[in-house]
Amino acid sequence: MFQRIIDTVLDTAYRYRSPVLTVVVVAALWIAYLVSTKALRRHLDRSAQKPQNVQNFLLLWRYAWLGAAVIFVGMALSGSIVSLGISAAFVGMILGWSLQAPVTGLAAWLMILLKKPFRIGDRVIISGITGDVVDITLTHVILNQVGGTVGGEEKSGRGVLIPNATLFQQIIFNYAFESRYLLDEVPVLITYESDFDEAVQVLRAAAHQVTREIVEASGQEPFVRAELADSGVRLRLRYQTLATERARIATEIVERIIGEFNRNKKVEFAYPHTEVLHRRKALDRGREAAAKETEETADD
Repeated sequence: MFQRIIDTVLDTAYRYRSPVLTVVVVAALWIAYLVSTKALRRHLDRSAQKPQNVQNFLLLWRYAWLGAAVIFVGMALSGSIVSLGISAAFVGMILGWSLQAPVTGLAAWLMILLKKPFRIGDRVIISGITGDVVDITLTHVILNQVGGTVGGEEKSGRGVLIPNATLFQQIIFNYAFESRYLLDEVPVLITYESDFDEAVQVLRAAAHQVTREIVEASGQEPFVRAELADSGVRLRLRYQTLATERARIATEIVERIIGEFNRNKKVEFAYPHTEVLHRRKALDRGREAAAKETEETADD
């Protein structure tokens, strides 16, 4: 009797194997979608810099799961688990090959959220292009190019769209990766006759006046490094600056240094030039010695 019941159940399951397999596949996909979506949303809400990007990504995520469900349900109706696995592998390979660039772009967007190599507002160098990050979309990183149309590091106003799919193959420089501040320098060449200590004091004071707020926030005072050069002593004034205000701050420091050097008689700028020193007394002694030697020769 018991054996007959088991045979009946197995026979019924085999006869209706396609609907049963379909229900199992749909249930498994639905549970996997709910669990993964909940975990993904919780993390993206904490990491995403723009809520709109999260909504767009979750919308694509839902459509991807819906497409996968349609494909798997269609294959499940065949009633063969072996064919289901083979078909799933084949379809996954085809989709992975045809959607390589979009999928890579979405993966790069997720990498930006998880690793945080840069944020909106950071100044970065990507693909050799320097710019301020204006937006991070699902497909592109948008930069406001720095330089390009002008020399130096000034915002040009020219937008640059960098595909996310290329980020995995590029070296990315972030001007403010661990801190808002960046070490910058202003080189100054002074003559060997200048008062070295006075020049160092002038440089430090100029940098401190311009970057007073940055010094208070970072706790790092401006300092000077010196090296010998052909035409004088090269002083490198180094200080903490804001990456996006680097050009302005350097200009203000240079203006103060020039003004102080013009008023200070102990220091002066050095530049490549040639000096001819005419020593009149030595020349006169030389002439007298030559004339005396000539007279002695004539007497002999």
